[in-house]
Amino acid sequence: MRKPVTKPNKPGPDSVYNSERVGRFINYMMWDGKKDIARTIVYGAFDIIKEKTGNPNPLEIFDVAIKNISPHMEVRSRRIGGANYQVPVEVRPDRRVQLAMRWLRDAARASKGGSVKDALATELIDASNNEGQAVTKKESMHKMAEANKAFAHFAW
Repeated sequence: MRKPVTKPNKPGPDSVYNSERVGRFINYMMWDGKKDIARTIVYGAFDIIKEKTGNPNPLEIFDVAIKNISPHMEVRSRRIGGANYQVPVEVRPDRRVQLAMRWLRDAARASKGGSVKDALATELIDASNNEGQAVTKKESMHKMAEANKAFAHFAW
């Protein structure tokens, strides 16, 4: 039997922008417990966003980017009568943000050449304009859910 679900541990707000979402994103960017390096990368990317866009508040671009990347539907595998079906289900709000941050991080790390700061800033600006690798990932997930709409009655 499963244990009861415990209250999830929420990271505190970051020190510069006082935003819980940025604090959480810093934790997503962290590798091997090196939080100071993750902070440097995220804040450096925000500084680059300020320069490129001329917007004095990079949090607005960050929030718009997360909103544009967040998926609304995903497919879950469900085994029924010996066959596996990809059943489209709605994504919970906390998982939406989790997936968006993960895709943003992976897109920034996957880009070749230059620093991660530059790649992250570029990906954030692109995502705020509904472009970029992370938005493409969201659109492919929505296409897969749309293609498997016929199996929606198997949702649990």
